[in-house]
Amino acid sequence: MSIEWVNRAIDGLRTWGCEKGVEVDVDEVRLLCDYASDYLEVRELGDFRPGTFEELLLEIYPRKVIAPPESAPETISAARTLVEFLLDTGEIGGKVAIRMRETIDEIEPEMPRALADTTKFGMAKSIFSAIGPDSLELVEPGSADCDCPGCAPLPAVRLPPATEIAAAVREAPLLRDAHHVVTWLVDGGRTTTTRKALRVRDARDVAAEASVERPALAWRLALDLGLARVDRTVVVAGEGFRPLAARADEEVLDLWAGTIEFLIEAPVAVTGEPAVDEEMYSVHDLLYRLQAPVPSEAVAEYLREIAAGRSSASTEHGPVAGGPVEGGPMNISSDGRLDAALAGLAYTGTVQITEDGLTLTPRGLWGLREIYSEMGLDAPVAPDLAEGDASGLIAGLISDGLPAEVAERDVEAWLVRRTPEQAAAELLAAVAGAPAEVRGIAVTIVDRLGVEAAPVVRSCLDDPELRPHAAHWLSARGLEAPVLTHEEVLWVTVDMLALALPAAEADPDGFAENIAVSGPPAHLIEDMWRVEHPDVVEVLELLGNSLSDRASAKAARKAAFKARSRGIR
Repeated sequence: MSIEWVNRAIDGLRTWGCEKGVEVDVDEVRLLCDYASDYLEVRELGDFRPGTFEELLLEIYPRKVIAPPESAPETISAARTLVEFLLDTGEIGGKVAIRMRETIDEIEPEMPRALADTTKFGMAKSIFSAIGPDSLELVEPGSADCDCPGCAPLPAVRLPPATEIAAAVREAPLLRDAHHVVTWLVDGGRTTTTRKALRVRDARDVAAEASVERPALAWRLALDLGLARVDRTVVVAGEGFRPLAARADEEVLDLWAGTIEFLIEAPVAVTGEPAVDEEMYSVHDLLYRLQAPVPSEAVAEYLREIAAGRSSASTEHGPVAGGPVEGGPMNISSDGRLDAALAGLAYTGTVQITEDGLTLTPRGLWGLREIYSEMGLDAPVAPDLAEGDASGLIAGLISDGLPAEVAERDVEAWLVRRTPEQAAAELLAAVAGAPAEVRGIAVTIVDRLGVEAAPVVRSCLDDPELRPHAAHWLSARGLEAPVLTHEEVLWVTVDMLALALPAAEADPDGFAENIAVSGPPAHLIEDMWRVEHPDVVEVLELLGNSLSDRASAKAARKAAFKARSRGIR
């Protein structure tokens, strides 16, 4: 997005408003220009057309902007003001202005409905609307008068053992580079400027000679942590300075807690992108509360919403301390600037970038929890599922919404405490008569066990719900197993698809992609309506809405109708 033309347009709008005596909602007009530039390829004021307003107000705003339906009149008013400004400044002609006004008149009654339509919400808006728009209000965390999600109780988190965290901290790029910078400066007898900053030549040399990625930032951290001090301009190692590898775990964790505090509290250019640097705490807090990867586009939307909220608060209550400057965070876009900033953030070691988006590293999660505790907030740690029984393990895997790597660690830790026979016996006994999702998780874990569990699994052949799973388990290992009847094949197919229902609801596109490759054939789907399974209707409706193959999708919808007609629920 071209920030320059938007800033020039806003400056011109202010001047025009003063000269004409027109009250201008500058913040709302800026958002119109920002989104037009980001998504509709508007590169200057003269690019606005009647259709631009239609797309902005009925497509982009409902998809991107967290705003209640009752806010629509303010946006409509700002759009009309923008039209008059475009006309008076010669950016558009009279006929175009008339069509724009007519378009906005048509949009006016439709916009509140569009803002309220959750089916129009984009990915980012859905995420942050779930958190709640009040989380953008500028209230001190933990305020007794605040009940917004930003001050709501923190979720319980799963933390690896302290020894694993300490080992990961020793590999954190920024903290490791802070030690390298100090060693390089002291060994070389280098000095700093009178303001304790790295000299330009030294920054260049330490980057080349010691492979330090961001020398200035690493040096700032070293000073903040007391790894070094400056005697006039001479660099001296801090008291007891030692490499990370030579430090005890407790000492390493103390340094890491200080690093997290430095990153989210100190006014430093961590990434070089003001929109990210000014909201380091907000971004980390978001990742901590969601406990899930957040795509970069969603991060950009979050920063924009924060900036818009602060700008609104500044307009209503006067300037907000620490708020963004003109042309700051509100103008962040995902055109490469944000990606570069997030890559810089990953260098700190608190976050990692995955295929699914940005998420906290385990050491980042640990460090942020330490900060919350120092702030006096209750930052609970979830119980160790490996210490509980099979019911507790399954319940925790279902309810906690754990990242895949954390869930994997829990399952492995639970299994290592038991023999295969014990694990199978506990898991299968815990899910007798349970819903499909619970049974499916147990069966999935049992599927990891070796042939030592065969006697326990074979004993489940008399259980109508577990029999198809047990038979499949035995035959997959080349052991003697009964041949499943057609009815049993149908039942186990429905049962395993029922396990996927929560995941399909959370990620319908991902489910549709997977089921297109591994879904049941049409001739099997056609008979599923006969299955006496409590989830058969929901499973068939899911297939009917997800399968890309028209014949299979039609067969699923037809089978769902038949199942409903039978009264199966």
